[in-house]
Amino acid sequence: MGPGDRQSAANPSPAPVPAQDSTPYDAIHRALWLRPSNLERIKASSIDAKDAFDLARMRALLKELGDPQEGTPLLHVAGSKGKGSICEMAASALCGCGYTVGLYTSPHLVDLRERVRVLSSSGDDAWNDDWISASDFAHLGELVLAAASRIESRTGPLSSFELLTALAFLHFAQHAVDVGVIEVGLGGLLDATNVITPRACALGAIQLEHTHLLGDTIEKIAAHKAGIMKAGVPAVSVPQHESVVRVFDDVAQRAGARFTLLGRELDFSQRFGTCPEIGACHRVSLMLPGRTYEHVPVPLPGEHQAANCAAALAMLHELSQSGFDLPEGKVVQGLLRTARAGRLEQVHDDPRVIVDGAHTPESVAAVVRTLASHLRPDSVVVVFGCHDDKNARGMLESIALGADKVILTRAAGNDRAMEPRELLRRHQEVGRCMAQQAPTVKDAINIAAAGAGRNDIILVTGSFAIAGEAKRLFLEKKRATAPASLTPPVQSEPKPADSRQPKSC
Repeated sequence: MGPGDRQSAANPSPAPVPAQDSTPYDAIHRALWLRPSNLERIKASSIDAKDAFDLARMRALLKELGDPQEGTPLLHVAGSKGKGSICEMAASALCGCGYTVGLYTSPHLVDLRERVRVLSSSGDDAWNDDWISASDFAHLGELVLAAASRIESRTGPLSSFELLTALAFLHFAQHAVDVGVIEVGLGGLLDATNVITPRACALGAIQLEHTHLLGDTIEKIAAHKAGIMKAGVPAVSVPQHESVVRVFDDVAQRAGARFTLLGRELDFSQRFGTCPEIGACHRVSLMLPGRTYEHVPVPLPGEHQAANCAAALAMLHELSQSGFDLPEGKVVQGLLRTARAGRLEQVHDDPRVIVDGAHTPESVAAVVRTLASHLRPDSVVVVFGCHDDKNARGMLESIALGADKVILTRAAGNDRAMEPRELLRRHQEVGRCMAQQAPTVKDAINIAAAGAGRNDIILVTGSFAIAGEAKRLFLEKKRATAPASLTPPVQSEPKPADSRQPKSC
């Protein structure tokens, strides 16, 4: 079983969605996730940034819960792209060194519980990567919702992300994790996670995104991301545009944070090669004070992941300065077990279907390049959908550079999804490959599969919502065809009553 298989093995695909709140988990999930203040489910144009982001509200909630985030060593990661990958690699490396790690990421692919995980090693190379259980989610969610009800009269309504963040901190405290790895949700400066004082932080690539909330220039966005820098907390960044580096340097100086940049203060190089455990991959070399990593295999595919891997290693080195024992060999072995969920993850074999949550022109271009260099398909058909606040034309231009055909669709039950007909109109402005539209992800995949050969690839991308729906379809198909003894009942993730749920592929 490969590194990318751990999560699905430990956490089977969701059972069919119940019509009503049939369990405590269902009820708490609906109360928490289907709130009007869930910013991930409403159109971006309707969000008022002044009301949506308020750290005082988050601090009040955590105080009501006893400040569960205090006392646990934490790492904090922001960025437009790559921050989730940095978190995954850092958490896996820490687990490889024998630590129990709390990992909080977003968004999720299949089940909301994916966002709150505990990684641990039980000896003899055994490895646990556990989502929060349905019962723990229900119990802690009830505590969080009760605390929210006690303070919202003076703070205003708490968002779903704020509640989930508090739930994650409670879960990690309950499990007494050795260290927590926390991914920023949106931006950094005003993000709900930015109430912590971490041991170290990292910054992934900065790109134009969420311009209606973070600003309409790369420099304004960089300032928001750099908002996680704090006095006395070391920060490391992947290589960035010169204007972004200037912003980071300025913010770090004003905050009193020690800031280092890969390729400037830290010697960093990469090359393409092979690794016995994972095959074709990039390797990174990184010179740190008192330690040098040479030709470390990058566990996630793509040239863009090399800098993310180096940033994770540099952040962990800063953590080691506060007493964590992180032997180089164990760090590398832990890295090799990094989960690939939603990052060029193959979810079906014949035809090959790969899902990726890329949602910017740069990240889509990186995915297309990686497919060509790593897998060398005869042809690539892309199933594409995105949110209405994204640079759809830019992503379609990136797709057209490497795809033979694109099928335009939308995620089910997602108010933020751009309509396929609008995507088709924007694609016609690009006009570099064949295109058609399909009403659902299921229909789009079936259209793509009908003409796919043995060495072709179907890539599903544009958002985590699209990638997650495709993955869910194939997991449901696998469950439906597996022997009953191999498909134990599992807790489902409730969906809105009007959500269109495909049956199978």
